[in-house]
Amino acid sequence: MTLAQQPRNEAPLAPNAPTDRPLTITGTSAEAALRDFDKLLAPAVKQARKTLPRARQRFTKGLPAGQAFFLTTRIFDPSGAYEQVFVRVQEWEGTTVKGIISNDLDVVRSFRPGQLISFPESAVLDWTITTPDGKEEGNFVGKLLDARQR
Repeated sequence: MTLAQQPRNEAPLAPNAPTDRPLTITGTSAEAALRDFDKLLAPAVKQARKTLPRARQRFTKGLPAGQAFFLTTRIFDPSGAYEQVFVRVQEWEGTTVKGIISNDLDVVRSFRPGQLISFPESAVLDWTITTPDGKEEGNFVGKLLDARQR
């Protein structure tokens, strides 16, 4: 049995790449706040999931030099607190993704930046491909949130 070679995904981010602007959700009920947040994100998540197979195919074939591939998912700590994170994909076998948490964490304390995590493809909220000139493709959720914060 041979395992498929995973594409390398080590390109640095361009200095002028868009920066992540975390959004803190507050409310009297964590469950209600998450439900409301999910309703807000639903159109962007739908668009991301619709285009995910093509993004995965591009990653699997190997991106051009200087491009990097990230998926957005949520991580939860034992108390139920959650945070959306960018994960630099290392492996994508079947419906399981493995990658490295690639942003600072503000809420969840049981994970750390740089940590390797594994999650099901069904937990993907968004995808992003960054280019050496600082542009990005995908990031539908991030663009929606950025527009609402302006």
